[in-house]
Amino acid sequence: MRIGVFTALLSRMPLADVVAKLKSLGVTTVELGTGNYPGDPHCKLTMLDNAAALDDFRKRLEDSGISISALSCHGNPLHPDPEIGHAHREVSRKTVLLAERLAVPVVVDFSGCPGAGDDSKFPNWVTCPWPPEYLDILQWQWEKKVAPYWKQHGAFAADHGVKIAVEMHPGFVVYSPETLLRLRSIAGNTVGCNYDPSHMFWQGIDPIAAIRVLGDAIFHVHAKDTQIYQTNLPVSGVLDTKKYTDERNRAWIFRTVGYGHGAEWWSEFISTLRMYGYDYVLSIEHEDSLLSPEEGLTKAVRFLDTLAVKEKPTAAWWV
Repeated sequence: MRIGVFTALLSRMPLADVVAKLKSLGVTTVELGTGNYPGDPHCKLTMLDNAAALDDFRKRLEDSGISISALSCHGNPLHPDPEIGHAHREVSRKTVLLAERLAVPVVVDFSGCPGAGDDSKFPNWVTCPWPPEYLDILQWQWEKKVAPYWKQHGAFAADHGVKIAVEMHPGFVVYSPETLLRLRSIAGNTVGCNYDPSHMFWQGIDPIAAIRVLGDAIFHVHAKDTQIYQTNLPVSGVLDTKKYTDERNRAWIFRTVGYGHGAEWWSEFISTLRMYGYDYVLSIEHEDSLLSPEEGLTKAVRFLDTLAVKEKPTAAWWV
């Protein structure tokens, strides 16, 4: 299992400097953004129309000894604002095409979230079944918006030999193992998940137990932690809308790996991933508001380097 880095945390640095920085830490695998929410991507979709630029990009990475674990285009392809929705869908579509050209097996995205009806301006994330109109909204979203788009997009990705790893993220229709598997039953096995345990922690979902639920639907993994503050939890509950930088008053915040849960927890997490067939990349994503990107990255690499199992097991004598 390899340690990788989602380079969005170093978006202010040119890619050449990012590569040099990561190699100094012993990291040779990257997850590259292509647009939508992360913004300012290191991987430009304009290369689809510029063969020379694409060849140069590929050669520079190969010469540096860097591989790409995934291209990421986290967005809302179901956004009810037609301009935003169309733009995000185009980035997702072009990212699949670029992944095919670069021989990258996985594209990471969000499921998206529609509004409450065709005239909505903003997404509407349904979080409870009552009053009953909320369930009417949810049914409409899945039947009229989610299923049509994801059937088409899943088929498109399959046609181009690329898997879509949907990150389960509150605020979108896919935020839990149950909703991920529901989407997969609609879109087909080309669609799975980018498994980020940090989003499971604060929802009260055991991330290790959820691996057993998701099984072979796990296509890519983010290494990111969450710290729960029991002092604040009774005040706001887990659906805490205070800014992430209001650390003193939030019920939880995202942390660098090892700062929310220790080595024993992460060792079991990695072992359970391998038990269920995942032996790919742990892609570090930094969203820790208490540590700088450079410090958080360095600490995460050093922490995971002692835990990640890097050699495939051989058959034991009793097998």
